[in-house]
This record gives sequence, structure tokens and C-alpha cells, in this order.
Amino acid sequence: MVAKPGFFDEMTGQGDTPREPYGDYCAWFSSEDANNLRRKSAQAEALFRLTGITFNVYGMEEQTERLIPFDIVPRIITAKEWSILERGIEQRVRAINSFLHDIYHRQEILRAGRIPAEMIATNAAFLPQMIGVAPPGNIYTHIVGTDLVRTGENEFYVLEDNARTPSGVSYMLENRETMLHMFPELFSRNRVRGVSHYPRSLRRSLSASLPPACDGPPTLAVLTPGIHNSAYFEHAFLADQMGVELVEGHDLRVIDGRVAMRTTQGYQPIDVLYRRVDDDFLDPMNFNPDSMLGVPGILDVYRAGGITIANAPGTGIADDKAIYSYMPEIVEFYTGEKAILNNVPTWRCSEPDALAHVLDHLDELVVKEVHGSGGYGMLVGPAASKKELSAFAAKLKARPGNYIAQPTLSLSTVPVLTRSGLAPRHVDLRPFALASPQGVEIIPGGLTRVALKKGSLVVNSSQGGGTKDTWVLED
Repeated sequence: MVAKPGFFDEMTGQGDTPREPYGDYCAWFSSEDANNLRRKSAQAEALFRLTGITFNVYGMEEQTERLIPFDIVPRIITAKEWSILERGIEQRVRAINSFLHDIYHRQEILRAGRIPAEMIATNAAFLPQMIGVAPPGNIYTHIVGTDLVRTGENEFYVLEDNARTPSGVSYMLENRETMLHMFPELFSRNRVRGVSHYPRSLRRSLSASLPPACDGPPTLAVLTPGIHNSAYFEHAFLADQMGVELVEGHDLRVIDGRVAMRTTQGYQPIDVLYRRVDDDFLDPMNFNPDSMLGVPGILDVYRAGGITIANAPGTGIADDKAIYSYMPEIVEFYTGEKAILNNVPTWRCSEPDALAHVLDHLDELVVKEVHGSGGYGMLVGPAASKKELSAFAAKLKARPGNYIAQPTLSLSTVPVLTRSGLAPRHVDLRPFALASPQGVEIIPGGLTRVALKKGSLVVNSSQGGGTKDTWVLED
């Protein structure tokens, strides 16, 4: 395999010699029969299909349920590299929780002029209903997925924060389980840190965030929008792995100031609800009155200390890509430290000078909706046609505040197994952090998403990307 010119390949660097973390793996790979590896790849796909690991794609009339492609070549990260990422993510998660507490209370960061007040006041993700609400331990975002990209040997950037309802952890766990099943010999040759403890850690972390009304062993549940949600497999998987109930809105009701779920023994109060329903649909009495997915009155119970909702309502403002552009200032303001992990340079199209620059260089940039996710509503300038560029320019001019722009980074590559052997493809990484009053825990690894199309920079599964197992090596 030869790395692409100008791109850092994580297996070979810029040459043909394996980098140190891939040494044992490459020695094993070179001794394996290519046809046998391809058979193993097909078996892995069959295993995923048998397990039912699929996701739904919105906006398609047919075949909306898809299997996420899985590549059997692992992504390998050294203990030293992981140590930097771990410290940077932990710092960032602490800062995000402090920021969320501040903007719903004294708003010191706005008073200090570090963020424009209108950036908060006019933001659709800011919930006035959360003003003055302090969840247990001031933890607003209990589960965080931080998207990272790499451009060089020691160059990592945070691409975006996922503080609302981050998804993908079930694929991280199933990817590892599949690799252990298919290639047990690899794990005897490589000292790889485990990830299977995530469900136990999640339950422990959620149980540490008890509401004032809890007076005994906590009862947990996972709230799902239902089987038609794109991440329903994950909702069911995590509930099963934690040993808690998976519930929908119609299973819950408010009784005597508590949120209770229907059981065969009657209604039982819930102490901690891990919700995978968006804010707008969470409570029809306080948000969207037409929602059939949430629980009428749950926000009132939450505000009164009768239940912990993870992640807290209103955390979506930390996902906002315009707020993201202020994260270096946010980290320094709340921690007193410089950010360990850098942001990608970002132009806020709401600013006239930035908009002018973006319009002049649209064919060179990546443009994203500030509240977008899953790769939807995004323009990759270098891959766009003149017609697409023209149409997107019109969108930008009509609603500039709805977009940010970033340079097209030279994302690192990791090999994937193709019919003709190994070939480099671009990747990102989503590690998962758990925050509670007891501290922050980062699971060693995460979800590596890979752009399976040659030359593509879009790794999202909804846009044709796949996944890999992510190995963090022991010291």
C-alpha cells in the first residue's frame, strides 16, 4: 500500500515502512492469505446483518434501512497519542459543562465579552425554560462524543462537539466484539485496551447523577423515539447492556410529581432517564405541542428535582457550530488553561467579512449548517460542481447566520481492505466521554468512521461511510 501524496497515513506515515504502532499488525497481515482475509470480511458483514446492526437513512423512499459497512483493518493509536487526546477531551468536557451552567445562570462569559450575547439570545438551541435550573453536580451533558481528525504525526483537531444525544457507541462495541470473534490471535499479539466495560461505566455514571427526589437505589431507563429512529438499534442495545428498561413516551406519565414508567406491577418512578429524544419533542406541554414522542410535564418534574434527564435539555447549544468557533475562548475562560486540542479554523458566515471570504473561496472550503449533523446540508467545495456551488452561494446569502465554513483539511488515512489489497481512505474518530459529579471518564478508543469511496472526505454512515475497530495500545 502506498499513502496518498500530501496525506499522513497512520500505518505508513509518508512512506512504505510501517509506523511503530502498526509493526505487529503488518507482520501478521503479510503472513495471511488474501483470499482468507476477504472471506473473513464477508463473514464479518454477515455477522453484523445477523445481529441486526443497521441504521435508517432519512429522505429515501426505498431501502431506508442499511447495514453500516465494517472494515476489518483496525485503526491503531499509541498510548502516548491517546494520553494527549484523553487529557484534551476531559478538559473540553469540563469546559462545556461549565459553559452550559453559566449561560443558564449568571452568564459571566457574556458579561466578559468573550462571546457575543446575541449568539446565545437568538440561538434556537438555547432554552429559556432551563434558566436557573442546576442539575445534580452541575452536569448538563453526561455523554459526549467529540469528533476528532488528524492531519499529521502529532496534529489532532476537534472537528465538532456532540453534547446533545451523541450516537455511535454501540458500533464501537460491536466492532470490537466482531474483531475479537474473527481474529482472536491479533489480541494476543497486541496489547489493546478494552472497551467492553462501557455499558457498566455508563450505568455507574448515570447512577451517580441522582436527582434530589431519589431516596434509594436508583431506577434508570432509556427513552427512545421508537423503532423508526435511525439509532433505534443503539437505544435497544444500550438498554439491554445496562440491564434497564427501554421506554417510549407512551410508557411514561407524571404521577405525584415523579415521572413513572408502566410495568406489570403498576407505574414505577424513574430517577434517571437517558433520553434519545430531541429537546423539541421531549415535552409537548413545554415545547412542541404536537409531539407524540415525549412526556407531558416531564420538564416541570425535572426543574423541581424529581428526575435527572441525561443529557439535560438545552445542551444542544454546545453542539452549535458557531459556538464551536469560540471553544478555545470557552476552554480558557472556565479552566484557566489553553486548549490542549485545537479547533479547526472557522469562519462564521454571520459576520460580513467572513461571509465575503467564504463566497470568494467557496470552491476551497467545507460549509456546514450550524445545527446540522450526519453530513446533511453540507457542501464540500472541492468536490462540488459549478451548479452546486452557485446554488449553495444563494443559500449562504439568504441565511448567512445558518452556516460556518472551514478549510478542507488533509485528513489522515488508514488502510481498508479492498479486492486489490490495502488502500488508503480518510477517517475521523469519535471518542466517548462520560461525565458525572464523580468526574469524567473517556473510553479508550471510540468510533472510527471511514470514507470508503476513494478520495472522499465524507465519513458519515448516512453518506456512504463505514466503520473500523479502534485500538488504543497499552504502554
